[in-house]
Amino acid sequence: MSARRSLAAKLAALPHEERQRIWHSLSAAERQQLAYEWRFWARPEQLAPPGEWSTWLILTGRGWGKNRTGAEWIRAEVESGRRKRLALVARTAADVRDTVVEGESGLLAISPPGFRPEWEPSKRRLTWPNGAIGTTYTADEPDALRGPQHDGAWCDELASWRAGPEAWSNLMMGLRLGRDPRVVVTTTPRPVKLVKDLLADPHTVVTRGRTYDNLENLAPTFQRTVIARYVGTRLGRQELEGLVLEDAQGALWKRDLIEAHRVAKAPELRRIVVALDPSGTSGADSDECGIGVAALGADGHGYVLDDRSGVMSPAEWGKLAVSLYHMHSADRIVAEANFGGDMCEQVIRGVRDAEDRPVGASVPYKKLTASRGKAARAEPVAALYEQGRVHHVGVFAELEDELCSWEPNSGQRSPNRLDWLVWALTELMLGDGGAENWLGYLSAEVARQRGEIPAETRAAAPEAAEPATLHPLIEEPVRPWMEDQAAFSGGQK
Repeated sequence: MSARRSLAAKLAALPHEERQRIWHSLSAAERQQLAYEWRFWARPEQLAPPGEWSTWLILTGRGWGKNRTGAEWIRAEVESGRRKRLALVARTAADVRDTVVEGESGLLAISPPGFRPEWEPSKRRLTWPNGAIGTTYTADEPDALRGPQHDGAWCDELASWRAGPEAWSNLMMGLRLGRDPRVVVTTTPRPVKLVKDLLADPHTVVTRGRTYDNLENLAPTFQRTVIARYVGTRLGRQELEGLVLEDAQGALWKRDLIEAHRVAKAPELRRIVVALDPSGTSGADSDECGIGVAALGADGHGYVLDDRSGVMSPAEWGKLAVSLYHMHSADRIVAEANFGGDMCEQVIRGVRDAEDRPVGASVPYKKLTASRGKAARAEPVAALYEQGRVHHVGVFAELEDELCSWEPNSGQRSPNRLDWLVWALTELMLGDGGAENWLGYLSAEVARQRGEIPAETRAAAPEAAEPATLHPLIEEPVRPWMEDQAAFSGGQK
């Protein structure tokens, strides 16, 4: 274990007299320089690996120090003159600003006073005293990376990029300046295709690490909240141990299925809902509020458009739900009423905008009541995924982690992201006559396949709320289930 400690940690472990002797042997200038000497503070695995490589993939648990490591690599490359045109990429504009540039371990904070870059947010540009330039990019807007050229890059939380493959491809196309362009990737491990491809690339060097490697530098609150939340769980092996997990054996969803039917853009949409699985508190130990957006396409397929789940107060999730309703031009907000009864609707109705207008008062709202267990509600939705009828528009890393790690009847923590998704797709594809129309669509397809209707006749995608005429091969096994749909959706019309 001592071999993995930083020089600073080794010095701190020496007897007091020895530490004093070493400290007083340094000049005032040397002591000041030491504060910004990364080789002194870094653990060995946080220093750039030797040899020839194109990508340094830092795949670690939360709190390991990967953001500091990425920032220090950029700084070292710029100071040495090896990199002069850099791309700084994170998932959103807020992420790249708050983490990569202005964060506690970001480029501004770790730079010494004499070599601190000038930050011009309006130009998305960092300029160092030696003329090197770093430009910030948002991975959710991959076209911005199409064209610009760079000789180095830092990609933060790549496994969470919603437009990951396209953004990465555009970045790589522009990484063509200099003799040895390189990129460092800092990310919590997730078994998305992009991460798997990088792991298999012979030009990638991989550094793995655990949250516990940096425990002495983590705040007690982090240990009480984040570590306590995940320790001993399967997902904790990913978030704390830094392991790339495959699907849980008993999970209803499989990553390969999600990946196979993922799309970059949704087609024409017929109906859009914002779904909400509310929470009542916003403390560090609170459950997340599940909230997201899904749609029914003109092709009869379901499309997952957004996942905004997180720990929020009722006022925060109410405002977000109404904002998503308007942002996506949704048809209604649907919410689980088991928690808090009518409280959820009251929160939505009370939302006011910056000009104190009651923007939530007239939003169409539907209360849903769970009359079945979580597994019984989730299984029909998981079946839609198996049929290739649900598509994620981009990558939703946290949502997909939850879908592919939750095992029914396992006693795991309530999966709030999964809950909003189940409510949304039930409303769009399985509830209020949607199930009958959906099965009618399948019935027509069965008849076409069996030659009972002309081969060129395609079934119309399910839309109307009128009960469908079912093919006998479908009607018999599903009729009991369909008759129970009123209870399934809470009987809310």
